[in-house]
Amino acid sequence: MVDRRIFAILAHKTSKKLAIRKFYIVRHGQTDYNKRGVVQGSGIDAPINALGQAQAQAFYQAYKDHPFDRLYTSALQRTHQSVAQFIADGLPHEALSQFNEIHWGNKEGQPFAPEAMNFYETTINAWASGNLDAKIDEGESAREMGERLQKGIDYVLSQPGDQILICMHGRAMRALLSLMLGKSLSEMDQFHHTNLCLYELSYEDGGFTLDKFNEQSHLEGLSIDD
Repeated sequence: MVDRRIFAILAHKTSKKLAIRKFYIVRHGQTDYNKRGVVQGSGIDAPINALGQAQAQAFYQAYKDHPFDRLYTSALQRTHQSVAQFIADGLPHEALSQFNEIHWGNKEGQPFAPEAMNFYETTINAWASGNLDAKIDEGESAREMGERLQKGIDYVLSQPGDQILICMHGRAMRALLSLMLGKSLSEMDQFHHTNLCLYELSYEDGGFTLDKFNEQSHLEGLSIDD
């Protein structure tokens, strides 16, 4: 006689889905480079300014009771400072250089004057047209940025934790969201951002879905510079 309990156990195991993992991705708070319209990139390790600190505090107050399991930042101080209170509370934290901002080459540290803006816009437009190898002199292409960002998210996915907070940078965040959602990097500019905005995603059955787009309700009452 067949033991029906065996079939019941097998049916339960095969029907059971993997738990949904949640990813909360925020951009760092404002720096003086953001405020003054100066090209920042991965080669500029600027701190957040007074408004950036207020944005960080506002995000912390809104999400301090959320059950995050792990926190990842880039290797640059503006991301660490933007989530410093979570780190101080003991949330496990790891800095990954794979999440650094794109390197804007010899235009980093320069204001968005007409010449620098022309180089910037030409490169951005080339990416949007599908030329992902375009880059500013001594800088990084979209393809190169995407390859290192993919290594970063692959690493995070290999680690434990179902509620993940990531603090990173505007251009790199746009590219990472494209990769996570299976889009071409040529489409990255659809992901708008402000300082300390939030994108929320779910990961289930090997794929990501977008739950919140450029969420800013936690910043109400603060001035926000794009």
